[in-house]
Amino acid sequence: MTAVPSSTSRSGERSGTVALTPERVRAEAERHRAAAVELLRDVIHRPSLSGEEGDVVSRLRHEMEELGFDEIIEDPLGSAVGRIGSGPTVVVYDSHVDTVDVGSRGEWFRDPFEPALEGGLDGGTVHGRGASDDKAGICSMIHGAALARDLGQLEGVTLYVVGSVQEETCDGLALEQLLTTVIPRPEVVVLGEATRCQLYRGHRGRIEVAVTATGESCHASAPERGHNPVYDLALVMSEIEQLNTRLGYDEFLGSGSVAVTKIECETPSLNAVPSTATLYLDRRLTLGESAETALEELRSLPAVQRAGASVTLLGYEKRSYTGATARAEKYFPTWVTPESHRSVQVGVAACEAALGRTPEIGHWVFSTNGCAAAGRLGLPTIGFGPGDEVHAHSAHDQCPTDDVVEAIAFLAMYPGTYRRWSP
Repeated sequence: MTAVPSSTSRSGERSGTVALTPERVRAEAERHRAAAVELLRDVIHRPSLSGEEGDVVSRLRHEMEELGFDEIIEDPLGSAVGRIGSGPTVVVYDSHVDTVDVGSRGEWFRDPFEPALEGGLDGGTVHGRGASDDKAGICSMIHGAALARDLGQLEGVTLYVVGSVQEETCDGLALEQLLTTVIPRPEVVVLGEATRCQLYRGHRGRIEVAVTATGESCHASAPERGHNPVYDLALVMSEIEQLNTRLGYDEFLGSGSVAVTKIECETPSLNAVPSTATLYLDRRLTLGESAETALEELRSLPAVQRAGASVTLLGYEKRSYTGATARAEKYFPTWVTPESHRSVQVGVAACEAALGRTPEIGHWVFSTNGCAAAGRLGLPTIGFGPGDEVHAHSAHDQCPTDDVVEAIAFLAMYPGTYRRWSP
């Protein structure tokens, strides 16, 4: 049981001590419920497609200012970065602030940008685009960091809270830039992507691929005069569907997968045979698979070879709202932090200290900025976030308010637990 200040001002003055039990931590986190949920509803109300996050970043920076962060900056790509503390142990909290679009409005029961609070502030649920992916995460992190300071959990710690941009279109790009140019190399990265307030430690990687076949265009009234590449790719699609049943498997992460996500062709008109046709693929990579092996697997498909089709890794280029342009290959590495690693074991201890329970240890099905932090840079990375990933990218996007409070409590305890940890 830890003794902590009963009150800590932003100037560092303290008076008295109280026992820091899970009940005490949860009670202190409850004090942040109303403000954190209000912030969540406010940032949902502000649309933030990738590259258009400026309004939300401004709102998050204002919240950090109100909570007394020591330093607040905006990096060249537009990510919000707040710092509390200046100790030798560097911890990074990251949640992305961009969202996917809403798709068909007909699927939504309510306006996706008019966040509804169903069931009330206590025990209710916030609905709206980005609630689960990942705006509840950044709101919890901002308030969790402030509570960590107020509970004396940042002694010897420098804690950065990052609201990163462009994750939905290029996972890890913005966080990797921050971790290599702005933030000193941290000892651990904690992601706020939805985990149902459980502890996650990895996910499959992925690549985005184009398969392009070239034909010979002609008038559609006499298709025999040309060669239709769409028919070639129809055969390719059938083989890709079969390939999905025999990909690599890992006991923790599960199987790799491949899916056709888009089909297009280039044609002079609707009365002409196309000259080229392209399939776009999402290929998820389990442990033991790589971008190179996955691309070669596709190139070796008999239908691809018969068609003489090209198989290429896609690239990414996008202009940020700040005016900076980001570029990258669309390869996002697989990563797993071992369960025995300090970062994971501290996560278990922090959950027990904050919430009085031992968390489930699992992994995401989707991809996160961990593909950069852990997959590219080799940094110990874990995740603990409010909400459930099953609601991500759906018209049922939502997050329970109780999850926000639990995440705040966990995030308040993690830095101090990490600093003090000994097996």
